[in-house]
Amino acid sequence: MEIRRADKQDIEGIDNLLEQVCLVHHRGRPDLFQGNHNRKYTDQQLTEMFSDDTRPIFVAVNQEQEVLGYAFCILQQHPYDNVLTDIKTLYIDDLCVDERLRGQHIGSSLYEYVLQYAKGQGCYNVTLNVWTCNEPAMRFYEKCGMKPQKIGMEAIL
Repeated sequence: MEIRRADKQDIEGIDNLLEQVCLVHHRGRPDLFQGNHNRKYTDQQLTEMFSDDTRPIFVAVNQEQEVLGYAFCILQQHPYDNVLTDIKTLYIDDLCVDERLRGQHIGSSLYEYVLQYAKGQGCYNVTLNVWTCNEPAMRFYEKCGMKPQKIGMEAIL
């Protein structure tokens, strides 16, 4: 397995995983997430993100360059903010491993790669959001050593 920056050749594999993620969220919160083969990003958006160094996308691929998993990241900083310190954060916008390949340490390898990338970029921390309806993802991130930073709450009316 190799982990590298994503590029145009990876679009089909990334699209497949984006649909898997959308379906997980739809099953957990059909009141919020659409089903039916929807994706968070279009192919055009992906193409633009491939060349954006503030939004690196990493893919885990096999010898045939088939996408096994991905990590969408966003570098964040808040210079001159009134209340936040000026730290650099790497936000994991999305991390997914093909549902057929889970349990093979692809996700933990992607996560470790992201941590090393963040350190190399001079980041203070790595953050992400996870939906409470996605208990396997919550357990995975806790197993990786992540701890809750903040909690989003809602009241459905």
